[in-house]
Amino acid sequence: MSAADSTAILLRRELDAHGAGVALDIDSLGIRDAFAGVAPSGGQDGGHDDAVPVRFYGRHAIVGPFPGETRGGRPCARCLERRWQAVRSVALRDALELGSGTRAAGESPHVTPFGAAALSSLIAARLGGVGPATGAFPAVHLVDLRSLTIRRYPLVPDPECPRCGSPAQDSAEAAVLDLRPAPKHRPGGFRVRDIGAYDLPVEAYANPVCGSLGQAVVQDITSLSTSATVGCFSMRSGEYLRETFWGGHADTFAQSVRIGVLEGLERYAGMRSRAKQAEVRDSLNGLLGQGVRALDPHRCGLYSPEFHRANPRVTPFSPDREIPWVWGYSLRDHAPILVPEVLTYYHAPGLENRFVQESSNGCASGGSLEEASYFGLMEVVERDAFLISWYGRAALPEIDPRTSTRRSTREMVDRLEMYGYEARFFDTRISFPIPVVTGVAVRPDGGLGRMCFGAGAGLDPEAALAGALCEIATDAVNLQERTERDEQRLRAMAHDFDKVAALHDHPLAYGIPEMGDHAHFLIGEPGAPRPAPRSFADLYGDGSVLPVSDDLRDDLMRCVDTVTAAGFDVIVVDQTMPEQRDLGLTTVSVIVPGLLPIDFGWTRQRALGMPRLRTALREAGLRDRDLVPADLNPAPHPFP
Repeated sequence: MSAADSTAILLRRELDAHGAGVALDIDSLGIRDAFAGVAPSGGQDGGHDDAVPVRFYGRHAIVGPFPGETRGGRPCARCLERRWQAVRSVALRDALELGSGTRAAGESPHVTPFGAAALSSLIAARLGGVGPATGAFPAVHLVDLRSLTIRRYPLVPDPECPRCGSPAQDSAEAAVLDLRPAPKHRPGGFRVRDIGAYDLPVEAYANPVCGSLGQAVVQDITSLSTSATVGCFSMRSGEYLRETFWGGHADTFAQSVRIGVLEGLERYAGMRSRAKQAEVRDSLNGLLGQGVRALDPHRCGLYSPEFHRANPRVTPFSPDREIPWVWGYSLRDHAPILVPEVLTYYHAPGLENRFVQESSNGCASGGSLEEASYFGLMEVVERDAFLISWYGRAALPEIDPRTSTRRSTREMVDRLEMYGYEARFFDTRISFPIPVVTGVAVRPDGGLGRMCFGAGAGLDPEAALAGALCEIATDAVNLQERTERDEQRLRAMAHDFDKVAALHDHPLAYGIPEMGDHAHFLIGEPGAPRPAPRSFADLYGDGSVLPVSDDLRDDLMRCVDTVTAAGFDVIVVDQTMPEQRDLGLTTVSVIVPGLLPIDFGWTRQRALGMPRLRTALREAGLRDRDLVPADLNPAPHPFP
């Protein structure tokens, strides 16, 4: 008899004693894969919508969610099972998801009458209305059957739950976007709501039982610059469990956690479609032959033939190859357009469908569609300008950060100097009158942890510089230690760029002193004279940037008009999950075909083969001719 069966008998007896005639849905966790098919519900009175779920694993019992606290049956017991499995160890997940499941090693020593009495008392009390308010999400209760301690955690509904999830239809009609006035919540800002206005119970997203974004949030108490926080969740890609990190970098841990949760939700929504499913599967030629508007992936860049020869498992794109498509909306043409799923959902299931590995570039969240689209577009413009400057070895005007009107900016620059890093900033506007700022934290002595990079973009140049500063301030103070810890591997990258294979390799490689030589075009050689930096007023006070409105829709459309006037489209794909919409959040992916995409891994650099890399500097008046291969920076970009 299983622990679930044994406890069911004891629980039923104890609940009868309480006079609580309630149906129970009792089952064990960690026996079968909760992500595969539709797992059967417990056999003890289970399967009823009004049943109280009770799940067992080891010495723990998890009770809830209670039916009276859910909204339309969401979240359900299956949501709990999926969330619980998602935060388990790699070993257990591999056993459940790649193996044949697990089985009990013997009779549970934790199934006792006293434990059953504690569980039944908890159930009776909660059904009787006893206990704290549940907040935005219903609670589940973790009962330690050995110590009888009880902890409570909110449970976020799983949008992909096969039992209670209700994916929306992905259609051309549903993709149409209606941009409306979006007044800013304060002058000088670019948000419609303050970040503190969102109901973001952190424990719902990061907890060891059912955290939708992982087990915990870690506070970086060693940081000397920002109060950084970091969390992590994992998703399966074939046999590989991919870790995805999220975090915040603000002046207080409380603010950093809230920023981090928003970023985590944004990445969770953008990795694969959870609110709707790709319903179109066809070839590009097939769609165009039917007169359907569709984005040609060639315009977003593809891998080189050399890459595909070295990686035969990645099938190159072909116009006759059938792939999944999702609907987006062209802000230039005011019309729906089909987008290859892998170009907007960068962890979409089905490895056979991938011909590139996209990143979160262009994904952004906000309190409105207009806000999210604005920040998504700024990110695409920022990465494009950074890559053009890096690979084109463009000498950029330097900005004097001490002319900033923001006291916090000037103080952070001084603080970095105390820690041995000079913070330098460069005006990276290339094609558009939209401020883009590249930040570099440099060790003047040229030692280990030599430099790190960051960037920011937005209509306010002060905010763009502050964004770049936040990134380098967070990374620089730990860079020397991280370089020393991984020095042997990083030095190997300096001699063989093919070893720069993952996202974090790119910035960390520039902790090696000799890698910094590839940035001499930007920061100058050590000890050499350099041009005097220019003030904010000098660089941005001449009307060379777009004006700023007090409405985000106006700011967004001004930027869209500027980008489309240069011959590019701006496509928006709505990725918002139901739980985000309930919080008043919107997440989108913004795609601008033709701008340079950011890739991680030296062999995956699509930008190196795109026409824009060779023409952009000449078209911007920064070169007198198109670039040739000998002009290009031979080193991988250092973007974090």
